Amino acid sequence: MSFDRIWDVIVVGAGPAGTAAALSALRTRPGATVLLIDRQDFPRDKSCGDGIAPHVLDVLDGLGAPGLVEDFRSVHRLTVGYAEGIGQLTSGLMRRPAKIVPRSVFDARLVDAARAAGAHLTRHTVRQVDVRPDCVIVDGTWAARVVIGADGAQSVLRRQLGLAGNGPGHLALAIRGYAPVRADLADEQRLVLSRVDWPAYAWSFPIGDGTANIGYGQMVRAGHPLSRAWLLEQLDLLLPGVVAGARSWRAHLLPLSSKRPRQPDGRVLLVGDAMSLINPLSGEGIYYAVVSGAAAGAAAVLGRDPGRRYRDALRGRLGQHLRHTALTATWARQPRLVDAVMGATRRHAPVFDDLVELGLGQGLLTGRLVLAMGKDVVSARRRRSR
Repeated sequence: MSFDRIWDVIVVGAGPAGTAAALSALRTRPGATVLLIDRQDFPRDKSCGDGIAPHVLDVLDGLGAPGLVEDFRSVHRLTVGYAEGIGQLTSGLMRRPAKIVPRSVFDARLVDAARAAGAHLTRHTVRQVDVRPDCVIVDGTWAARVVIGADGAQSVLRRQLGLAGNGPGHLALAIRGYAPVRADLADEQRLVLSRVDWPAYAWSFPIGDGTANIGYGQMVRAGHPLSRAWLLEQLDLLLPGVVAGARSWRAHLLPLSSKRPRQPDGRVLLVGDAMSLINPLSGEGIYYAVVSGAAAGAAAVLGRDPGRRYRDALRGRLGQHLRHTALTATWARQPRLVDAVMGATRRHAPVFDDLVELGLGQGLLTGRLVLAMGKDVVSARRRRSR
């Protein structure tokens, strides 16, 4: 089989991970030939919380795509905690504000940026890749020196590499809709934790146009099937009234980074959700998507063994952070430790900042966060023993 053209890079999936990969490849080697393949036309809806952390915008600025969402309002306040009374909530101003941008807008703008940089876009559903010594064949139609799999939580390319998907304990299910924003939630992002089936939480993220992205997500466990009705019932319990008038409900799987596949050597690279890069504490995945996409795009055009090169780059960028989030997520399955964290963040603003960085960026489990949490656990034990 011969091809008239062998692309330098083919990216399967044109979401944030895929477009970041395309932008990175073209910025690393101007003039590289890059093909983006997606099964849908843009703009298109995508199930997500729509929160764009400032860390995401930093990466995109570095890839030559600045100011993509400057026309959306910045949200400075984050409130997190339990639903039982205002005293259970921690509310603070983030050191750097977030944007709430519907994925139908955000992803389309990223695609436009990638095309402006020189990437080509085509609509197609990829079903098979054939890895050869000198190239990778995609559905018998296109050939590339490197293929990047940015095709989501149920990645075809991941299965083609023989890598298993995430199972119960390392997989979450969430449902998202859009609704008129509740008056008291118009100026903040709110995460309300559940005590019923932890780890789980509901959210309300205001877009700035009178609506909010609302939703509920929880861990998938063996023998405990989750239905749409159950998810919506829990959302309404934690954030009463937000479901009224809601539309555009969509559910999605979240493969958590607590169980990631090992990126193999070779010509096929996995990024974003396809690599199980979802923060197990917050459910945030867009930052990991653009970071992994940027690393993969550069590795794809830098020379020999892109798989090894990308694996090393990702480990250098996120390795320690991912180990810390996995450890913290394990601890967070114990309600008393979650209570301790919430108590520590209410009393110590720097601890709140550390928790935000751990959940939204590439922060670490800092000494002051561990110390504050430990003090709260000891204090709680003393109160119970009296």
